[in-house]
Amino acid sequence: MHLSHSVFSRAVSQALYQKVALMTDRLNVLLIGSGGREHALAYRLKTSPRLGALYVAPGNAGILTLAQKADISESDHDAVIAFCKDKAIDFVIVGPEAPLVDGLVDSLTGAGILTFGPTKEAAQLEGSKGYTKDLCAEFDIPTAAYARFGDCPSALAYLKDHPAPIVVKADGLAAGKGVTVAMSDAEAEAAIRECFDGAFGDAGAEVVIEAFLQGEEASLFALCDGKTALHLASAQDHKPVGEGDTGPNTGGMGAYSPAPVMTDALTEEVMEKIVRPTINGMASRGAPFTGILFVGLMITDKGPELIEYNVRFGDPECQTLMMRLESDLLELLLAAAKGELDGVDAKWSNDVVMNVVLASKGYPGSYEKGTVIEDLSAAEAIEGVTVFHAGTAEKDGKLLATGGRVLNVCARGKTVTEAQSLAYKAVDAVRWDNGFCRRDIGWRAVAREQKA
Repeated sequence: MHLSHSVFSRAVSQALYQKVALMTDRLNVLLIGSGGREHALAYRLKTSPRLGALYVAPGNAGILTLAQKADISESDHDAVIAFCKDKAIDFVIVGPEAPLVDGLVDSLTGAGILTFGPTKEAAQLEGSKGYTKDLCAEFDIPTAAYARFGDCPSALAYLKDHPAPIVVKADGLAAGKGVTVAMSDAEAEAAIRECFDGAFGDAGAEVVIEAFLQGEEASLFALCDGKTALHLASAQDHKPVGEGDTGPNTGGMGAYSPAPVMTDALTEEVMEKIVRPTINGMASRGAPFTGILFVGLMITDKGPELIEYNVRFGDPECQTLMMRLESDLLELLLAAAKGELDGVDAKWSNDVVMNVVLASKGYPGSYEKGTVIEDLSAAEAIEGVTVFHAGTAEKDGKLLATGGRVLNVCARGKTVTEAQSLAYKAVDAVRWDNGFCRRDIGWRAVAREQKA
Protein backbone atom coordinates (compact mmCIF):
# COMPACT_ATOMS: atom_id res chain seq x y z
CA MET A 1 0.00 0.00 0.00
CA HIS A 2 1.41 3.42 -1.02
CA LEU A 3 0.43 6.74 0.57
CA SER A 4 0.43 9.97 -1.44
CA HIS A 5 2.95 12.58 -0.32
CA SER A 6 0.19 14.82 1.08
CA VAL A 7 -1.47 12.00 3.02
CA PHE A 8 1.90 10.87 4.34
CA SER A 9 2.78 14.44 5.37
CA ARG A 10 -0.52 14.83 7.18
CA ALA A 11 0.07 11.51 9.00
CA VAL A 12 3.57 12.60 10.04
CA SER A 13 2.31 16.02 11.14
CA GLN A 14 -0.46 14.47 13.22
CA ALA A 15 1.96 12.04 14.88
CA LEU A 16 4.36 14.90 15.70
CA TYR A 17 1.50 17.00 17.06
CA GLN A 18 0.34 14.15 19.31
CA LYS A 19 3.88 13.59 20.55
CA VAL A 20 4.38 17.29 21.31
CA ALA A 21 0.95 17.46 22.98
CA LEU A 22 1.85 14.49 25.16
CA MET A 23 5.17 16.07 26.09
CA THR A 24 3.62 19.43 26.95
CA ASP A 25 0.93 17.63 28.94
CA ARG A 26 3.58 16.30 31.31
CA LEU A 27 3.64 17.99 34.68
CA ASN A 28 6.63 19.07 36.72
CA VAL A 29 5.85 18.14 40.33
CA LEU A 30 7.29 19.27 43.67
CA LEU A 31 6.74 16.85 46.56
CA ILE A 32 7.08 18.26 50.08
CA GLY A 33 8.29 15.89 52.80
CA SER A 34 11.01 13.50 53.93
CA GLY A 35 9.33 10.43 55.39
CA GLY A 36 8.29 6.95 54.38
CA ARG A 37 4.97 8.40 53.26
CA GLU A 38 6.69 10.68 50.76
CA HIS A 39 8.96 7.88 49.49
CA ALA A 40 5.82 5.82 48.82
CA LEU A 41 4.12 8.75 47.08
CA ALA A 42 7.20 9.29 44.89
CA TYR A 43 7.29 5.56 44.10
CA ARG A 44 3.70 5.67 42.84
CA LEU A 45 4.01 9.06 41.10
CA LYS A 46 6.90 7.70 39.02
CA THR A 47 4.50 5.26 37.34
CA SER A 48 2.33 8.07 35.93
CA PRO A 49 2.74 8.75 32.18
CA ARG A 50 1.93 12.40 32.89
CA LEU A 51 4.85 12.94 35.27
CA GLY A 52 7.57 15.23 33.98
CA ALA A 53 10.35 16.24 36.37
CA LEU A 54 9.90 15.25 40.01
CA TYR A 55 11.49 17.34 42.76
CA VAL A 56 11.40 16.76 46.51
CA ALA A 57 12.04 19.01 49.51
CA PRO A 58 13.85 17.88 51.56
CA GLY A 59 13.59 14.14 50.78
CA ASN A 60 15.64 11.25 52.16
CA ALA A 61 18.13 8.77 50.76
CA GLY A 62 15.40 6.62 49.23
CA ILE A 63 13.34 9.42 47.70
CA LEU A 64 16.44 10.94 46.15
CA THR A 65 16.85 7.86 43.96
CA LEU A 66 13.51 8.84 42.35
CA ALA A 67 13.48 12.64 42.54
CA GLN A 68 15.74 15.67 42.30
CA LYS A 69 16.46 17.51 45.54
CA ALA A 70 14.96 20.97 45.97
CA ASP A 71 17.28 22.79 48.36
CA ILE A 72 14.55 24.79 50.09
CA SER A 73 12.80 24.79 53.46
CA GLU A 74 9.10 23.97 53.54
CA SER A 75 8.67 26.65 56.20
CA ASP A 76 10.04 29.37 53.89
CA HIS A 77 6.98 29.94 51.75
CA ASP A 78 8.60 32.61 49.60
CA ALA A 79 11.51 30.28 48.79
CA VAL A 80 9.10 27.47 47.83
CA ILE A 81 7.18 29.84 45.53
CA ALA A 82 10.41 31.12 43.95
CA PHE A 83 11.59 27.54 43.35
CA CYS A 84 8.28 26.62 41.71
CA LYS A 85 8.53 29.58 39.34
CA ASP A 86 12.19 28.90 38.54
CA LYS A 87 11.62 25.20 37.76
CA ALA A 88 8.23 25.70 36.06
CA ILE A 89 6.50 23.53 38.65
CA ASP A 90 2.94 22.70 37.59
CA PHE A 91 1.75 20.92 40.72
CA VAL A 92 2.83 20.78 44.36
CA ILE A 93 1.94 17.85 46.65
CA VAL A 94 2.29 18.55 50.37
CA GLY A 95 2.89 15.34 52.34
CA PRO A 96 3.27 16.13 56.08
CA GLU A 97 0.85 17.82 58.43
CA ALA A 98 3.09 20.60 59.75
CA PRO A 99 3.36 22.64 56.51
CA LEU A 100 -0.39 22.16 55.94
CA VAL A 101 -1.24 23.57 59.36
CA ASP A 102 1.32 26.31 58.69
CA GLY A 103 -0.62 27.45 55.61
CA LEU A 104 1.76 26.44 52.81
CA VAL A 105 -1.18 25.56 50.55
CA ASP A 106 -2.66 29.03 51.04
CA SER A 107 0.65 30.68 50.08
CA LEU A 108 1.14 28.54 46.97
CA THR A 109 -2.41 28.83 45.67
CA GLY A 110 -2.26 32.56 46.36
CA ALA A 111 0.74 32.66 44.01
CA GLY A 112 -1.23 30.82 41.32
CA ILE A 113 0.45 27.43 41.86
CA LEU A 114 -1.85 24.38 41.81
CA THR A 115 -1.38 22.52 45.11
CA PHE A 116 -2.74 19.35 46.68
CA GLY A 117 -3.72 19.64 50.32
CA PRO A 118 -6.08 21.54 52.61
CA THR A 119 -5.93 25.23 53.46
CA LYS A 120 -4.67 26.37 56.85
CA GLU A 121 -8.23 26.69 58.15
CA ALA A 122 -9.30 23.26 56.86
CA ALA A 123 -6.08 21.70 58.25
CA GLN A 124 -7.35 22.53 61.73
CA LEU A 125 -9.13 19.18 61.53
CA GLU A 126 -5.72 17.81 62.49
CA GLY A 127 -4.06 20.92 63.87
CA SER A 128 -6.56 21.27 66.71
CA LYS A 129 -8.31 18.31 68.31
CA GLY A 130 -10.70 20.74 69.97
CA TYR A 131 -11.67 22.19 66.59
CA THR A 132 -12.59 18.72 65.34
CA LYS A 133 -14.54 17.82 68.47
CA ASP A 134 -16.53 21.04 68.19
CA LEU A 135 -17.26 20.27 64.52
CA CYS A 136 -18.50 16.80 65.51
CA ALA A 137 -20.81 18.33 68.12
CA GLU A 138 -22.17 20.87 65.63
CA PHE A 139 -22.87 18.37 62.84
CA ASP A 140 -23.83 15.32 64.92
CA ILE A 141 -20.82 13.21 63.95
CA PRO A 142 -20.39 10.19 66.27
CA THR A 143 -17.38 10.58 68.55
CA ALA A 144 -16.45 10.26 72.22
CA ALA A 145 -17.81 12.76 74.76
CA TYR A 146 -15.19 15.41 75.52
CA ALA A 147 -14.20 18.62 77.29
CA ARG A 148 -11.55 21.27 76.48
CA PHE A 149 -9.21 22.92 78.99
CA GLY A 150 -6.76 25.80 78.82
CA ASP A 151 -5.26 25.35 82.29
CA CYS A 152 -4.05 22.50 84.45
CA PRO A 153 -6.24 22.98 87.58
CA SER A 154 -9.49 22.88 85.58
CA ALA A 155 -8.41 19.75 83.72
CA LEU A 156 -7.42 18.00 86.98
CA ALA A 157 -10.72 18.98 88.59
CA TYR A 158 -12.58 17.38 85.66
CA LEU A 159 -10.95 14.03 86.49
CA LYS A 160 -12.74 13.90 89.85
CA ASP A 161 -16.08 13.44 88.12
CA HIS A 162 -14.70 11.51 85.14
CA PRO A 163 -12.36 8.79 86.43
CA ALA A 164 -10.16 6.54 84.33
CA PRO A 165 -10.10 4.92 81.88
CA ILE A 166 -10.02 8.20 80.01
CA VAL A 167 -8.09 9.74 77.11
CA VAL A 168 -5.90 12.83 77.43
CA LYS A 169 -4.80 14.64 74.26
CA ALA A 170 -2.58 17.62 73.59
CA ASP A 171 -4.72 19.82 71.36
CA GLY A 172 -2.09 20.55 68.68
CA LEU A 173 0.41 18.64 66.56
CA ALA A 174 2.67 16.38 68.60
CA ALA A 175 3.99 13.92 65.98
CA GLY A 176 1.55 11.25 67.14
CA LYS A 177 2.89 11.32 70.70
CA GLY A 178 0.51 13.73 72.46
CA VAL A 179 -2.20 11.17 73.24
CA THR A 180 -2.40 9.13 76.46
CA VAL A 181 -4.98 6.40 76.96
CA ALA A 182 -4.95 6.56 80.76
CA MET A 183 -6.07 3.36 82.48
CA SER A 184 -5.65 4.89 85.97
CA ASP A 185 -6.38 8.29 87.51
CA ALA A 186 -2.69 8.71 88.33
CA GLU A 187 -1.76 8.14 84.69
CA ALA A 188 -4.39 10.65 83.55
CA GLU A 189 -3.14 13.26 86.03
CA ALA A 190 0.45 12.73 84.91
CA ALA A 191 -0.57 13.12 81.24
CA ILE A 192 -2.36 16.40 81.96
CA ARG A 193 0.61 17.79 83.90
CA GLU A 194 2.96 16.69 81.13
CA CYS A 195 1.00 18.70 78.56
CA PHE A 196 0.78 21.87 80.64
CA ASP A 197 4.42 21.55 81.75
CA GLY A 198 5.46 21.97 78.11
CA ALA A 199 6.37 18.43 77.07
CA PHE A 200 4.71 19.05 73.68
CA GLY A 201 5.44 22.77 73.38
CA ASP A 202 2.59 24.92 72.11
CA ALA A 203 0.67 21.77 71.13
CA GLY A 204 -0.02 21.14 74.82
CA ALA A 205 -1.18 24.64 75.69
CA GLU A 206 -4.73 23.31 75.49
CA VAL A 207 -5.87 19.82 76.45
CA VAL A 208 -8.81 17.76 75.25
CA ILE A 209 -10.09 15.03 77.60
CA GLU A 210 -12.28 12.35 76.03
CA ALA A 211 -14.31 9.40 77.19
CA PHE A 212 -12.58 6.07 76.66
CA LEU A 213 -13.91 4.10 73.69
CA GLN A 214 -13.81 0.31 73.69
CA GLY A 215 -13.45 -1.57 70.41
CA GLU A 216 -11.14 -2.17 67.47
CA GLU A 217 -9.27 0.67 65.78
CA ALA A 218 -9.13 1.10 62.02
CA SER A 219 -8.39 3.86 59.53
CA LEU A 220 -10.28 4.91 56.43
CA PHE A 221 -8.91 7.24 53.77
CA ALA A 222 -11.02 9.51 51.57
CA LEU A 223 -9.90 11.80 48.75
CA CYS A 224 -11.79 15.10 48.85
CA ASP A 225 -12.19 18.11 46.55
CA GLY A 226 -14.23 20.37 48.83
CA LYS A 227 -17.60 18.94 47.85
CA THR A 228 -17.05 15.29 46.84
CA ALA A 229 -15.45 12.55 48.95
CA LEU A 230 -14.07 9.44 47.23
CA HIS A 231 -13.44 6.45 49.48
CA LEU A 232 -9.94 5.13 48.81
CA ALA A 233 -9.03 2.28 51.15
CA SER A 234 -8.74 1.13 54.75
CA ALA A 235 -5.76 0.22 56.90
CA GLN A 236 -4.89 -0.70 60.46
CA ASP A 237 -2.02 0.99 62.28
CA HIS A 238 -0.06 -0.07 65.38
CA LYS A 239 0.75 3.01 67.47
CA PRO A 240 2.28 1.64 70.71
CA VAL A 241 5.97 0.82 70.62
CA GLY A 242 5.71 -2.65 72.16
CA GLU A 243 4.24 -6.03 71.28
CA GLY A 244 0.64 -6.52 72.28
CA ASP A 245 0.06 -2.76 71.90
CA THR A 246 2.03 -1.93 75.05
CA GLY A 247 4.25 1.03 75.88
CA PRO A 248 4.10 4.67 74.78
CA ASN A 249 2.52 5.79 71.54
CA THR A 250 4.73 6.42 68.53
CA GLY A 251 4.19 7.80 65.05
CA GLY A 252 3.30 4.23 64.03
CA MET A 253 5.26 0.96 64.20
CA GLY A 254 3.54 -0.79 61.30
CA ALA A 255 0.33 -1.13 59.35
CA TYR A 256 -1.51 -3.30 56.86
CA SER A 257 -4.18 -2.70 54.23
CA PRO A 258 -7.00 -3.46 53.81
CA ALA A 259 -8.35 -3.72 57.36
CA PRO A 260 -10.59 -6.84 57.53
CA VAL A 261 -12.86 -5.18 60.09
CA MET A 262 -13.86 -2.55 57.49
CA THR A 263 -16.55 -4.43 55.59
CA ASP A 264 -18.35 -2.81 52.67
CA ALA A 265 -21.36 -2.09 54.89
CA LEU A 266 -19.24 -0.56 57.64
CA THR A 267 -17.30 1.52 55.10
CA GLU A 268 -20.52 2.98 53.72
CA GLU A 269 -21.72 3.71 57.26
CA VAL A 270 -18.51 5.65 57.95
CA MET A 271 -18.84 7.58 54.70
CA GLU A 272 -22.51 8.40 55.42
CA LYS A 273 -22.29 9.25 59.14
CA ILE A 274 -18.78 10.68 59.44
CA VAL A 275 -17.03 11.64 56.19
CA ARG A 276 -19.82 13.31 54.19
CA PRO A 277 -21.17 15.30 57.17
CA THR A 278 -17.61 16.53 57.78
CA ILE A 279 -17.15 17.62 54.15
CA ASN A 280 -20.55 19.34 54.16
CA GLY A 281 -19.88 20.91 57.55
CA MET A 282 -16.50 22.30 56.52
CA ALA A 283 -18.02 23.75 53.35
CA SER A 284 -20.78 25.41 55.36
CA ARG A 285 -18.12 26.94 57.63
CA GLY A 286 -16.46 28.50 54.60
CA ALA A 287 -13.45 26.17 54.84
CA PRO A 288 -14.05 23.50 52.16
CA PHE A 289 -11.75 20.53 52.67
CA THR A 290 -9.53 19.51 49.76
CA GLY A 291 -6.96 16.76 50.17
CA ILE A 292 -6.75 13.45 52.02
CA LEU A 293 -9.06 12.94 54.96
CA PHE A 294 -7.58 10.26 57.19
CA VAL A 295 -10.36 9.01 59.45
CA GLY A 296 -9.16 7.38 62.67
CA LEU A 297 -11.98 5.13 63.89
CA MET A 298 -12.97 3.03 66.85
CA ILE A 299 -15.40 0.28 65.88
CA THR A 300 -17.57 0.03 69.01
CA ASP A 301 -20.67 -1.98 69.91
CA LYS A 302 -22.69 1.12 68.93
CA GLY A 303 -20.99 1.36 65.54
CA PRO A 304 -18.07 3.40 64.18
CA GLU A 305 -17.00 6.48 66.15
CA LEU A 306 -14.42 9.08 65.18
CA ILE A 307 -11.23 9.09 67.25
CA GLU A 308 -9.48 11.81 65.27
CA TYR A 309 -8.86 13.24 61.83
CA ASN A 310 -5.56 13.65 60.04
CA VAL A 311 -5.41 15.81 56.93
CA ARG A 312 -2.81 13.84 54.96
CA PHE A 313 -1.92 10.27 54.08
CA GLY A 314 -0.99 8.30 57.17
CA ASP A 315 2.55 7.15 57.82
CA PRO A 316 3.00 4.08 57.91
CA GLU A 317 -0.41 3.46 56.24
CA CYS A 318 0.39 5.35 53.02
CA GLN A 319 3.13 2.89 52.15
CA THR A 320 0.66 0.00 52.11
CA LEU A 321 -1.88 2.00 50.10
CA MET A 322 0.61 3.02 47.42
CA MET A 323 1.63 -0.61 46.88
CA ARG A 324 -2.04 -1.58 46.41
CA LEU A 325 -3.13 1.37 44.25
CA GLU A 326 -3.56 0.52 40.56
CA SER A 327 -4.94 3.87 39.37
CA ASP A 328 -2.76 6.83 38.34
CA LEU A 329 -1.99 8.65 41.60
CA LEU A 330 -1.09 11.89 39.85
CA GLU A 331 -4.43 11.99 38.03
CA LEU A 332 -6.32 11.32 41.26
CA LEU A 333 -4.58 14.10 43.17
CA LEU A 334 -5.02 16.51 40.26
CA ALA A 335 -8.75 15.79 40.13
CA ALA A 336 -9.05 16.58 43.84
CA ALA A 337 -7.01 19.78 43.59
CA LYS A 338 -9.07 21.00 40.63
CA GLY A 339 -12.44 20.15 42.21
CA GLU A 340 -13.15 17.48 39.60
CA LEU A 341 -13.60 14.31 41.69
CA ASP A 342 -17.26 13.75 40.84
CA GLY A 343 -17.47 10.51 38.81
CA VAL A 344 -13.82 9.55 39.46
CA ASP A 345 -13.02 6.07 40.78
CA ALA A 346 -9.86 4.41 42.09
CA LYS A 347 -8.74 0.84 41.37
CA TRP A 348 -7.00 -1.29 43.97
CA SER A 349 -5.22 -4.63 44.10
CA ASN A 350 -6.98 -7.27 46.19
CA ASP A 351 -3.63 -8.18 47.74
CA VAL A 352 -2.81 -7.47 51.37
CA VAL A 353 0.23 -5.27 51.97
CA MET A 354 1.95 -5.12 55.35
CA ASN A 355 4.46 -2.50 56.51
CA VAL A 356 6.82 -3.26 59.39
CA VAL A 357 8.66 -0.17 60.64
CA LEU A 358 12.31 -0.46 61.64
CA ALA A 359 13.16 2.21 64.21
CA SER A 360 16.31 3.33 66.02
CA LYS A 361 16.79 1.68 69.41
CA GLY A 362 15.41 3.98 72.10
CA TYR A 363 12.59 5.41 69.96
CA PRO A 364 10.18 7.06 70.83
CA GLY A 365 12.59 8.31 73.49
CA SER A 366 16.15 9.43 72.83
CA TYR A 367 18.18 7.48 70.29
CA GLU A 368 21.55 7.56 68.57
CA LYS A 369 21.73 9.24 65.18
CA GLY A 370 24.09 8.47 62.34
CA THR A 371 24.31 4.69 62.79
CA VAL A 372 25.21 2.78 59.64
CA ILE A 373 22.70 0.60 57.81
CA GLU A 374 25.02 -1.93 56.22
CA ASP A 375 22.89 -3.54 53.56
CA LEU A 376 19.34 -3.55 52.23
CA SER A 377 19.98 -5.53 49.06
CA ALA A 378 18.98 -8.94 50.46
CA ALA A 379 15.66 -7.60 51.72
CA GLU A 380 14.94 -5.70 48.51
CA ALA A 381 15.72 -8.78 46.40
CA ILE A 382 12.82 -10.74 47.90
CA GLU A 383 9.91 -10.89 45.47
CA GLY A 384 6.90 -8.92 46.71
CA VAL A 385 8.98 -6.75 49.05
CA THR A 386 9.61 -3.00 48.78
CA VAL A 387 11.63 -1.00 51.32
CA PHE A 388 10.66 2.64 51.78
CA HIS A 389 13.05 5.01 53.53
CA ALA A 390 12.06 7.43 56.30
CA GLY A 391 14.85 8.82 58.51
CA THR A 392 17.81 8.08 56.24
CA ALA A 393 20.63 9.97 54.55
CA GLU A 394 23.57 9.00 52.38
CA LYS A 395 27.04 10.24 53.33
CA ASP A 396 30.38 9.17 51.89
CA GLY A 397 28.72 6.23 50.17
CA LYS A 398 27.14 4.96 53.40
CA LEU A 399 23.46 4.77 54.30
CA LEU A 400 22.86 6.36 57.71
CA ALA A 401 19.92 6.28 60.10
CA THR A 402 19.06 9.89 60.93
CA GLY A 403 15.65 9.60 62.60
CA GLY A 404 13.49 7.61 64.98
CA ARG A 405 11.49 5.70 62.39
CA VAL A 406 14.02 4.79 59.72
CA LEU A 407 12.83 2.09 57.30
CA ASN A 408 9.48 0.67 56.17
CA VAL A 409 9.68 -2.95 55.08
CA CYS A 410 6.56 -3.64 53.00
CA ALA A 411 5.43 -7.02 51.69
CA ARG A 412 2.57 -8.14 49.50
CA GLY A 413 0.55 -11.35 49.99
CA LYS A 414 -2.84 -12.91 49.31
CA THR A 415 -3.60 -12.94 53.05
CA VAL A 416 -2.42 -10.99 56.09
CA THR A 417 -0.65 -14.11 57.32
CA GLU A 418 1.25 -14.46 54.04
CA ALA A 419 2.17 -10.77 53.92
CA GLN A 420 3.31 -10.85 57.55
CA SER A 421 5.56 -13.88 56.98
CA LEU A 422 7.19 -12.26 53.97
CA ALA A 423 7.62 -8.90 55.71
CA TYR A 424 9.48 -10.42 58.66
CA LYS A 425 11.61 -12.52 56.33
CA ALA A 426 12.70 -9.26 54.71
CA VAL A 427 13.16 -7.52 58.09
CA ASP A 428 15.53 -10.28 59.16
CA ALA A 429 17.55 -9.76 55.98
CA VAL A 430 18.24 -6.07 56.79
CA ARG A 431 21.71 -5.52 58.24
CA TRP A 432 21.36 -2.74 60.82
CA ASP A 433 22.51 -3.42 64.38
CA ASN A 434 20.84 -0.35 65.90
CA GLY A 435 17.38 -1.12 64.52
CA PHE A 436 14.38 -2.74 66.18
CA CYS A 437 10.77 -3.47 65.30
CA ARG A 438 7.58 -4.89 66.71
CA ARG A 439 7.30 -8.57 65.85
CA ASP A 440 3.50 -8.75 65.95
CA ILE A 441 2.29 -6.32 63.28
CA GLY A 442 -1.05 -7.57 61.99
CA TRP A 443 -1.78 -9.77 65.01
CA ARG A 444 -5.51 -9.04 65.10
CA ALA A 445 -6.00 -9.85 61.42
CA VAL A 446 -3.83 -12.97 61.61
CA ALA A 447 -5.90 -14.22 64.54
CA ARG A 448 -9.07 -13.48 62.57
CA GLU A 449 -7.74 -15.52 59.61
CA GLN A 450 -6.81 -18.44 61.86
CA LYS A 451 -10.37 -18.56 63.24
CA ALA A 452 -11.94 -18.47 59.78
